[in-house]
Order: sequence, then C-alpha cells, then structure tokens
Amino acid sequence: MRGRAIAGRFDLAVVALAEISRAHAQRLIGDGRALVGGERARASDRLRGGEEISVVLSAPRDPRLEPEAVPLRVAYEDASMLIVDKPAGMVVHPSAGHARGTLVHALLGRAEAQGQPLGSIAGVERPGIVHRLDKETSGLLVVAKSDLAQASLMAQFGDRSIEKEYIALVRGEPTAPRGRIEAPIGRDPRQRQRMAVVAGGREAVTDYRVDGVGGGYSLLILHPRTGRTHQIRAHLAYLHLPIAGDQRYGGGIGPGGLQRQFLHASRLALRRPLDGLLVRAWSELPADLASSL
Repeated sequence: MRGRAIAGRFDLAVVALAEISRAHAQRLIGDGRALVGGERARASDRLRGGEEISVVLSAPRDPRLEPEAVPLRVAYEDASMLIVDKPAGMVVHPSAGHARGTLVHALLGRAEAQGQPLGSIAGVERPGIVHRLDKETSGLLVVAKSDLAQASLMAQFGDRSIEKEYIALVRGEPTAPRGRIEAPIGRDPRQRQRMAVVAGGREAVTDYRVDGVGGGYSLLILHPRTGRTHQIRAHLAYLHLPIAGDQRYGGGIGPGGLQRQFLHASRLALRRPLDGLLVRAWSELPADLASSL
C-alpha cells in the first residue's frame, strides 16, 4: 500500500493511510513494514506532508495458517465483524495437535475468497479472534474484520459490557432456582489440564437460573460475567453440578450416550464497532444436544 503522508508524526500518517490502530502502526514501523521514501523512520519522526509512505500490512504467514475452504455458519455480519456459530469439535486457533481444520483456518479461507481482511492485533495465529470457545463447546463467537473493530470488541470484553448466554445440562439440581457463583479460578494443582476454584485464583463470576429439572439433570441458563478459561465448567463442578458429558470435570457420559459436554453459547449482545448500535445474535441448540433432552 502506498500513499502520501499527512503533516505530523509518522505513526499518525500510517494510521491515516492504512486505517489501522496507532498501536498496529507503531508495530509496522518497528518491523520495517512502514517506510518513508523507501527508508525506515521512527514513529515519532515529524513529516512535512506529501512524502511517499509505503505500508505492508500482511506479515509473513505461519505455514500452519494456510486458508482452508471450511464452511461456516454465520449468525450475523456487517462491514466490521461477523458472528459465527461454531460447531462442537472445532478448535478456535492452532495449538499443539491442532495444526489444521481450526476456526482460524476457516476464517482465512473465507476472507481470502471474499477479499476481506481480518483484525491482526491479537497476533499472527489469531486473526480476527476476540474470545474463544472450548473445542467441544458449540455456539456463537464474534470475529473482527479490522484492527479497529478488534480493539473495540476487545475493549467491550474487557469492560464486561458484552452479554453472553450459555445453555448447560448438569447432573443434579441446584439448591436455589437462581444464583451467582463468585469463586476465583486457577490451574488445578492436582490435574494441570483442568481449572478449579483455588485460593489466589483470578476473579470469576457466573450467574445462573434453572430452566428445567428432570431425570436427575437440570437445564441451566448461564451468564458468565468474567471470561476465565473453562469458567462455567469449573464453577459448576465446584457446586457438584458437573456438565453432562463433560468427562474432564466429572460429568461422565451424557444422556442418550452424549460424548461431549452439554454446553452451548446461545446468545450474544454487543455494540457493533461501526456505529455503536446494539447487536443481538442467538443460536438454537444443535441436534446432538436437543436430542439428548
């Protein structure tokens, strides 16, 4: 990308040309991917205006991140973001043992096919990613199409203004029809692959209400107010109400032989980065969960 500089700081000229965040512009300058007249310069250097600026937005791609033509169900989309309905069994981003077939690979394939960008401020391996769902959790996940959108969405998650709703089927019955779980979460010292309520853990808050009871199970509607790893799974296990099918947290095999945790991200409410308007999206229970009720 090439253009003429506005007068003022170099990093602000890059922001104006590339329509990216200032932090992203400064990283490009530091990496030598934003130049003035073909030469490197400091972010704070003052420009007279009219100098030629060149910007390379795309960093060399990790070889594990080749686009893949994986179909995605989209619950909502505008020019700044999309909300996908992630199926159970799909990992969000590459990790050990998951070098292909992730949501990131699918997003890259979709972006390439449609000629659309994805936000990059979360790093090369997480284009557009703002939050995550566990592999076996299905449901709604928001993705940013630009750095500015990604920064806006991350800020909304940071100030806890995004409303998230989950549906879970648990073994047992809560002692109250609704309640709030406030218990700090950290790595389980006895099983490092699990999270648990531990002294000195990070603040974690989950609200719940009971939607139905029967056959030794309870259907819960949950609203996590914080976003800790495995938060809902760990909080419910702490209450001795493990999620049906969640074998890692004591839920065993679910009803009807369900092999994955009965946990579905059913609703999202957030402000779209374009103009601040409220967007609400929802997702029906997948067939495997609905059939086990």
